[in-house]
Amino acid sequence: MQKPRIAVIGAGKFGQNHVRHLSAHPGVELVAVADPNPALTFPNLVADYRELIGKIDCAVVAAPSSLHADIGCELLAAGIDVLIEKPIAEDAAGARRLIDLAPGRILQIGHLERFNPAVEALAAKIKLPLFFEVHRLSAFTPRSLDIDVVLDLMVHDLDLLLAFTGQTPSAIHAAGIRVLSGKVDIANVRLEFPSGCVANLTASRVSTEQVRKLRLFQPHEYHSLDFAKQELFSIQAGGPLGFDFQHAQVPKRDALAAELDEFIDCVTTRRAPRVDGEAGWRALEVALAIIAKIEEHARVVEATLAAHQLK
Repeated sequence: MQKPRIAVIGAGKFGQNHVRHLSAHPGVELVAVADPNPALTFPNLVADYRELIGKIDCAVVAAPSSLHADIGCELLAAGIDVLIEKPIAEDAAGARRLIDLAPGRILQIGHLERFNPAVEALAAKIKLPLFFEVHRLSAFTPRSLDIDVVLDLMVHDLDLLLAFTGQTPSAIHAAGIRVLSGKVDIANVRLEFPSGCVANLTASRVSTEQVRKLRLFQPHEYHSLDFAKQELFSIQAGGPLGFDFQHAQVPKRDALAAELDEFIDCVTTRRAPRVDGEAGWRALEVALAIIAKIEEHARVVEATLAAHQLK
């Protein structure tokens, strides 16, 4: 069988990671990289991705989030399978446009943590989650400043929580502030689910350290997951001491390589990806609801500040 012909559209920092993996992948032929930046030096670089229509079978869309829907829709309409980096789009309308064009094509969304082996190990242990505590903190960089920290970082954890609980939040409480950019750079969120499960999430891109951790509490069990180290520690009730401490044997793996492996397999076999357009849309929907709550809180703070200045 002929190898699928693939292109990477958008060659920023993360797009370059895709290029690095795909250029060495035995299962595809990397035909081109599309990016309007003339300073880039990739072989087979084209400025306009539209030049590639008819020349490729599939593509990774790693362009700015504001362009995801337009680029993805044009490719899907041309019969090209796509892996779109998270978030699926910058708004719900764009996400629905993509999903409406997806039947008959592969539409995969780049929620990378689904391919983290420690996440997969935790997913196998989930029974009745009651409480999550999640921290995703990063140092400030100039990338992804077209979106706020909820769509930039927290959306990873929203996708996981929706997958772990199988539910949509019934209540959202959120606050966030701008620090170094024109968008919200740090956010704190409390989600309540119909089952009674509660999740507290903090995301920041102005931290002095990188922290990516999730803690889960369920009846008689506590699980602590470190995304970056790909480690999972668990404490369970029982045993001679009244509890049992376990360090899961998690095989280390490059999550991006695993994500691309799945995409290429889906393109070849036509099976559905684990993170399809609907999953991307659900995570986006919750993220947008959080952003609306943050804006609501910001208006209250602004009114308080204004009142204080009048005194």
